[in-house]
Amino acid sequence: MLSPRTKSALILIAASALSMSASAHTVVEAHSHSGFISGFVHPLFGLDHLAAMVAVGLWSALAARSAGRDLLWGPVGFAALLLVGAVLGLQGVALPAVEPMIAASLLVTGLLVVSRLRVPGLVAALGVGVFAVFHGVAHGYELAGSDSAWWTLAGMLTATVLLHSAGLAAGWALRHRHVWLARAAGAGVAAFGGALLAQMA
Repeated sequence: MLSPRTKSALILIAASALSMSASAHTVVEAHSHSGFISGFVHPLFGLDHLAAMVAVGLWSALAARSAGRDLLWGPVGFAALLLVGAVLGLQGVALPAVEPMIAASLLVTGLLVVSRLRVPGLVAALGVGVFAVFHGVAHGYELAGSDSAWWTLAGMLTATVLLHSAGLAAGWALRHRHVWLARAAGAGVAAFGGALLAQMA
């Protein structure tokens, strides 16, 4: 019998599992980017972004030695460098292999969840942050020229923090019991990333 806490974690993980059903920009590109709400919705329907952000939270919770600052290095690093990447994209800075790097981020973060690899906090922040730059650049390219770009970015960052928090909550709930569920979700994210990379080859 699953506890209420474990059931809640399963619901959060199920949201990330939806990411395997489609690629990143299918829904988002159907409407224009304008304003906070549009930015907030973007990561929820940009399914590769959703999967990566939840996976970062899952990994951070599963790999943390204890509650506290250890939990936050990965999510804070990802969110901060996502913003850096978005600014670069808005300025038209061209980075190579943006979409392959986004797909690679899914493969890597999924494998981090599976392995529960522990690394020093700064390494965790910079490791996921490198990938976050490419996620941000993709957003920035899409928003270039928009009058409400900064409001849209504020919405994206808010959703990013919430998705990281959802992953953290699920990972923390499952880190001692039913951890295989979190690892299965990580494996699904990694498989999704691998499939995207194979499509781009």
